[in-house]
Amino acid sequence: MTVAARRRTFLKGIGAAGALGALGAVTGCGVPAAYIEPSDRAAEDRSGRERKLTFANWPLYIDTDDQDRTRRPTLDAFEKRTGIDVRYTEEINDNDEFFGKISPSLMNHQETGRDLVVISDWMCARFVRLGWVQEMDRARQPNVARHLDPLLRSPHFDEGRRSSVPWQSGITGIAYNRRRLGREIRHVSDLWADDLKGRVTLLSGLDEAFALLMQGDGVDIGKWTADDFHRMCDRVEKHVRGHHIRRFTGNDYIKDLASGDVLACQAYSGDVIQLKADDPDIEFVVPEEGAELWAESLMIPNLARHKRNAERLIDYYYEPEVAARLAAWVNYVCPVPAARDVLASAKDRELAALAEDPLVFPDDAMRGRLAIARDITPEERPEFARRWNALVGL
Repeated sequence: MTVAARRRTFLKGIGAAGALGALGAVTGCGVPAAYIEPSDRAAEDRSGRERKLTFANWPLYIDTDDQDRTRRPTLDAFEKRTGIDVRYTEEINDNDEFFGKISPSLMNHQETGRDLVVISDWMCARFVRLGWVQEMDRARQPNVARHLDPLLRSPHFDEGRRSSVPWQSGITGIAYNRRRLGREIRHVSDLWADDLKGRVTLLSGLDEAFALLMQGDGVDIGKWTADDFHRMCDRVEKHVRGHHIRRFTGNDYIKDLASGDVLACQAYSGDVIQLKADDPDIEFVVPEEGAELWAESLMIPNLARHKRNAERLIDYYYEPEVAARLAAWVNYVCPVPAARDVLASAKDRELAALAEDPLVFPDDAMRGRLAIARDITPEERPEFARRWNALVGL
């Protein structure tokens, strides 16, 4: 299972119903019953006398030493430079699962035991709405202020990125085998061509799938409406009934595409970098109508005891040299464009080549077609999830 498979999994079956139920219990008819006022989010910051912090992340989402996988070079360098001890845990395997794990503490105004977490932006939106995370002090984060990619600076759920900072980013687009298909794919509508009947897969997760499919209908995903959503679902339903769509997948599309069982699929940019290393005929395309740019972001939960230490660690990873080392290992879209120059000047040919990879550093043409989707609101989610899950067969 790839890194993305562990991170970007949507709950299925009973799990999906449970997630919706938990959300309903928290928000209750759209009213955030568990909302925490800004004045109640901070605890006494012990950063000055306690040189430590706890950082919860996803598995395989930080650089490790090739000779000793327990060592994390960039994190080790931060500890050596600052004297701050970082307790790093790889405990996040699913957004909803992690939400369920820490929500009881947050809604009851209790410490989570974590100073820093990384979750997908669609889940970050839920935390921001509920007031479960603290705003950061940008005066303590000059690298973030200077180097954060302009495309990622102001998502709809967190204008100005006051409460979140991207850890890594990525693109949801289309992957296909050009040699086996015998032609290029340039549009979302190309997925519905007759020669792809039964050889196409879409992502099963609502939050992962909907934006690209709407873009194929010419929708501005920053301003989409319920009518746009249902029109997109109508189109997908037609292709499900016509057996054009082979199935809906998690990250197991990787296996289908590699084997040739599938010729084209909805896919994540980071996965395709790995696939192309084994099969150069596999291509990733940002359709001419556009593709979704997403991020998984760092946040500081309410009542974190080492907020200043956490802010310092975030800013450290926005130094271009550090961001470059992380990008070279994880191979997702780097949220620090200045890291490209660092890699381009590397003596190692593979590192220098990475600077020219548009799936790590999108070029201007690709950047012009990327957009961040408006997230699904709590009021919309039950209806939309029922419609989508019926299509997917959950």
